[in-house]
Amino acid sequence: MDAKTEAGGSREENLKLKIITGMSGAGKTQIIHVLEDLGYYCVDNLPPKLFMNFIETVRQTHGSITETAIVADVRGGLFFPDLFEAFREMHRAQIDFEIIFLDAADHVLVRRFKETRRRHPLSQGDSLTDAIAQERQRLQELRGMAHYIIDTSNTTGKALYAQVSRMFGQQEKMEILITSFGYKYGLPIDADMIFDARFLPNPFYVAELKPLCGLDKPVRDYVLNMEAARVFIHQCVKLIDSIMPSYEKEGKRYLHIGVGCTGGQHRSVAIVEGLAEKLQGAGYSVYADHPYCYRAGEGFE
Repeated sequence: MDAKTEAGGSREENLKLKIITGMSGAGKTQIIHVLEDLGYYCVDNLPPKLFMNFIETVRQTHGSITETAIVADVRGGLFFPDLFEAFREMHRAQIDFEIIFLDAADHVLVRRFKETRRRHPLSQGDSLTDAIAQERQRLQELRGMAHYIIDTSNTTGKALYAQVSRMFGQQEKMEILITSFGYKYGLPIDADMIFDARFLPNPFYVAELKPLCGLDKPVRDYVLNMEAARVFIHQCVKLIDSIMPSYEKEGKRYLHIGVGCTGGQHRSVAIVEGLAEKLQGAGYSVYADHPYCYRAGEGFE
């Protein structure tokens, strides 16, 4: 059979392959559930030596299956070192694939394992923290190869589902995720761009505003009525407007912007809401997430 399909492109060109990997407990199972809902054919814990067999099987569907995902991580044990050779083999065969790396802070991973009472795949009499450190060391090179790094440390289950849906679902134009965060908790490691809102007066020191968050109207009005905040949002929109064409030209479908303040509860939340509103008014597809705001919803599942 000719290597070209009736649509005029090769089967390899039509195949979308995602390699899901990363730290144990960081959310790979949740990612697979999202991709399955998006129509991807997913395989969990497939030995890397079988990747090309899987791809050839998919090719034999003659276009019936075009979106696929494979989970490959340290659970593969002795098979895991074969992963890099599998990547080289796919490159030689001109298979187009993307690596999605799931990560989370060590203390978050410890808490999740303790809550679920699951055994870490590298735990062989060592402490949980030692197993996590060993896994992070093993995955360091793979993390550096990733096309996408998704940090789930402070992401709710619902927010992760929405984020992945927007990143890999069918979409006509580039989408923007804007996340508020607290600097005292650390920067979102998967953000493409960071804005700092700590130059604004802090509602935390206003007694009636302290227990609220930036989703509450009194805090939102307090922050967004400042001239400095309005100028800041205006300049952010101008910057985003100026760089979006270049991002789109490079084929990027998803832009993640972080806006931070000290605790991620007041200023950053209000600024994100104001910035999202302005960007939506300019015609962008925007989603806002507030993992540190008390009204953000339930925790990561």
